[in-house]
Amino acid sequence: MSQTQQWLIPQWPGLPDNVGVLSTTRRGGVSPAPYDDGMGGGGLNLGTHVGDQPHNVAANRSILRHMLPDDPVWLSQVHGTQVVNVAEVGPQQVPEADASISTRAGKVCVIMTADCLPVLFCDRDGKTVGAAHAGWRGLASGVLERTAEALRAAGAGELMAWMGPAIGGYQFEVGPDVMQAFMAGAVSDSDTRHVEAAFSTVAGKPGKYLCDIYGLARYLLHRAGVREVHGGEYCTVSNSARFYSYRRDGITGRQATLIWLK
Repeated sequence: MSQTQQWLIPQWPGLPDNVGVLSTTRRGGVSPAPYDDGMGGGGLNLGTHVGDQPHNVAANRSILRHMLPDDPVWLSQVHGTQVVNVAEVGPQQVPEADASISTRAGKVCVIMTADCLPVLFCDRDGKTVGAAHAGWRGLASGVLERTAEALRAAGAGELMAWMGPAIGGYQFEVGPDVMQAFMAGAVSDSDTRHVEAAFSTVAGKPGKYLCDIYGLARYLLHRAGVREVHGGEYCTVSNSARFYSYRRDGITGRQATLIWLK
């Protein structure tokens, strides 16, 4: 399998030369079905909490490790807004958090997903990097804003972001509670208009909406002062040959999106 097939390298204009980025796919690992690659080969499942055998996950993480300067600082993600500095996380620790930042070369921030939105951050000067897990709950609660705040507190200058593979807007069917969660955070007419624009009704399904999580994240990032946002062109549900998807398959693996200072 070629490097191009196995790894997704973010197309991120303006990314500083000293910042490394990588997003995994379901391809190139050892895990059997239902964590496989969808084509009869082993899958690169990186999640320890989804029912895959621990030795398979360990082997997959070892494959990923060869692409990185150090072991990633894995998180116990809970759809919250807690942000940790990976330089302060000890060996073998798995902090409960949904975002991480780094100002130290070689320390790797990582987010695992299987439909939720991974967002990578860096500043133009290449001083700080970060990664956030933005499912709709975390997104509505402010995980992207908290990550941007933590990066600025750590010395970041002008921030930019890249949105990794997530569920596409034409696949993400939700109930009114999701729309209401974002409306609750609207503090201006502009907020209300942007939230409304991210939801569309589903024909023949009263009370159901299609949610554009990429559109919501892009607006929330802009509102938080992150003006340059790239990515957002993938759909994990639709692309079964490349990505794991919980919405599509139920029992499935997890891919990872990573960023570090070189």
